[in-house]
Amino acid sequence: MANHIHRREFLLASAGTAVALAAPSTTAAATVLYSDNSVKLDKVRPAGTDLWVRSADLPRINQFELKPQGACRADMCIPIPKALKNGEWFNLTGFSRKVGQSFISDSGVWSFGEIPVMRGSFYESRIAPDFAVPDRKGKIVHLSDFRGKKVLVVTWASW
Repeated sequence: MANHIHRREFLLASAGTAVALAAPSTTAAATVLYSDNSVKLDKVRPAGTDLWVRSADLPRINQFELKPQGACRADMCIPIPKALKNGEWFNLTGFSRKVGQSFISDSGVWSFGEIPVMRGSFYESRIAPDFAVPDRKGKIVHLSDFRGKKVLVVTWASW
């Protein structure tokens, strides 16, 4: 006698499996490094190479807020696929992949690189950000003092 499963039972079982894979039920603590911030989270759901965080924690992590139009920060919103959300949980690493942001994790610490679209307009405009350095006589000179002129900036490091 062959064992078989009815279609309805299969669909119910496979739907439960998909949810379990998308956002595991076990919670843990983690530290998220983003920009110059270190955020300790009491509840996260690590799932292999994915890190699910509570949507409410997102603004503390990277200043994004989930809205109906997507993940928003200042005047920029990035549409979010349904697969990145599961109830109160948000797939932070899935979002990072979507926006081209690098990340790495080890021993409960997740470090996220810069989001390329957030780098700043100077990448597109070819205008360097302003900075100030002392000249050879000790007078503070700003790069913006030379706007409209060609400037050669030479830097070095001893390491």
